[in-house]
Amino acid sequence: MPQFFMNKRLIILLVSIIILVALIGFSLSDRNKLTWPEQFVKDTTGWVQTLVSRPAHFVVGFVDNVKALKDTYEENKELKAKLEENAQLKYQVQGLKKDVQALQETLEEKESLSDYTLMKATVIRRNPSQWTELVTINRGENDGVEKNMAVITSAGLIGKIKSVAPNTATVQLLSSEDPANRISAFIQPKDEEENKDKTDVFGIIADYDKETKQLIMTWEEVPNGLKVEKGQLVTTSGMGGVFPKDLAIGTVEKVEPDENGLQKKVFIKPAADFYDIEHVMVVDREALSPEEDEQ
Repeated sequence: MPQFFMNKRLIILLVSIIILVALIGFSLSDRNKLTWPEQFVKDTTGWVQTLVSRPAHFVVGFVDNVKALKDTYEENKELKAKLEENAQLKYQVQGLKKDVQALQETLEEKESLSDYTLMKATVIRRNPSQWTELVTINRGENDGVEKNMAVITSAGLIGKIKSVAPNTATVQLLSSEDPANRISAFIQPKDEEENKDKTDVFGIIADYDKETKQLIMTWEEVPNGLKVEKGQLVTTSGMGGVFPKDLAIGTVEKVEPDENGLQKKVFIKPAADFYDIEHVMVVDREALSPEEDEQ
């Protein structure tokens, strides 16, 4: 019996080999149409391949998208940095243009004030708590700066030298609340030909209104009826012994009587910007000091 089973297995093996060889030969032969087993195997294999390839393609696409997003993030980061750098360069260019313009205006102002000795200087320090009071410039005794010298910008008068060190000096601005900071000023008539026979309007600037950012000048009513109107120019009179004559101070904004009604208060819009000061000029009047005038 065991011998029979052994022969049976051998016969089945041989028959299987013969069928396999026949199928191989049959599949290798030129045919226009596949058999249904071949079609079944081929369709099943294609379906399995599709089932496996779709998730694989999805995973590969997801990884590629993540990588693309990362690359996009890095590129955006670089572009943002370049934009910030360009913005900074823009501010630097604007600052340089402003400096060049200020220096050009300073040179033009020097030509118009050729009667005085002008010394160019730069603001190097400004205390935020005293922003409207004092500034420090990079010129001092070693450069010939002295106390009470007038300090101007290309636009007009901003103050005077309050104290001097060997290489620096402190400038007291016209917007300072110091009551001793007084300026002898002159209001120029709009029509000089019409007012040439009338008394000139002189007054003292001794106050500053922080709310309106205007200087306040007081003057007595003149008997000949000369009026002060908005837009008239206000300059230094040169009679105070400190400031030279005809330095621009500002323009008249309005005129009001004082509390007692005895004097007029003239509100003046400053010609110079007291809040944004970079380049200045120290004016040497080359005249007698107040002490020498008194003697």
